[in-house]
Amino acid sequence: MKLGSFFILIFVALVAFFALGEICYTVNMMEQVIITQFGKPVGEPVVEPGLHFKQPFIQAVNRIEKRFLEWDGEPVGIPTKDKTYIHVRTFARWRVKDPMQYFLRIRDERSARSRLEDILGSETRNAVARHELIEIIRTDKMRKPKQDDSLKAPAGSAILGSVGALPSITVGRRKIEEEIKKAAEGKLAEFGIELLDLRIKRVDYNPEVLERIYQRMISERQQIAQAFRSEGEGAAARIAGQKELDLNTIQSNAYRETQRIRGEADAKAAEIYARAYTQNSQAAEFYAFLKSMETYRKVFSKDTTLLLSTDSDFLGLLKRATAAKTPPPPANAAKR
Repeated sequence: MKLGSFFILIFVALVAFFALGEICYTVNMMEQVIITQFGKPVGEPVVEPGLHFKQPFIQAVNRIEKRFLEWDGEPVGIPTKDKTYIHVRTFARWRVKDPMQYFLRIRDERSARSRLEDILGSETRNAVARHELIEIIRTDKMRKPKQDDSLKAPAGSAILGSVGALPSITVGRRKIEEEIKKAAEGKLAEFGIELLDLRIKRVDYNPEVLERIYQRMISERQQIAQAFRSEGEGAAARIAGQKELDLNTIQSNAYRETQRIRGEADAKAAEIYARAYTQNSQAAEFYAFLKSMETYRKVFSKDTTLLLSTDSDFLGLLKRATAAKTPPPPANAAKR
């Protein structure tokens, strides 16, 4: 009898425990609850943590996350405005703001993530397609990009031009992320979801575009190298030209100086000769004789032919020399 009473007590305790579990339920701080009766929500969502009651057996507890949830999207292939095909991967943070609307439209977190994938992926495609690649890569239009020091042309030189310089942006990635978030917020609000934040996690080129990008990079570097070569060749030409100019200037100055010194020497020699040969008539006559001999030496050679008149001064010395060699006529010849 005592054993039977013991089993009865255990059975009653179990029944009471299950009955209490059907009547009472707890809500923690990380969740909110929707009570459904035969699959339809009844009453307001339970958002306060603690112990709560419901009708047993005919009502069910549906728990919904109250915390911030993460969403990590798959890479999406998108062509940009400048026809560059890229893969964009985004991530977001969201939460259930209206649990009743969320339960009626979506029911569970798996369906919510699928809806996020559709809406955020679609808005990402639309936003990226409206902007050029540089706008998606660059974060802030106020931030000055770092440029390779080798691309900085020397002061006063514009040979590199805009090679290696990044173009300016008007929007930037931050604004594009805000555009995506703002466009998706209204659509997600219909499902009771609040989009807290959205960011572009990664941007990759399509493999088919990578080779073209590499070739463009190589071409740009070759253009930079050619620019430096051209600048070096120009500098070499300027140096060579300056060298020739300096050399010609030095030679000209040296020639002028030698001619000046030679002229001064000739004048001084002429002055010395003049003083030496004008002291008396014999010296002057001897000077004239020497000059005439120097002139004859320079003018006459084996093949020299001159046509001169008999009264030419050039034949004066020769006439005198001929007259000195001709013997005077004999006296008896004169008498005859």
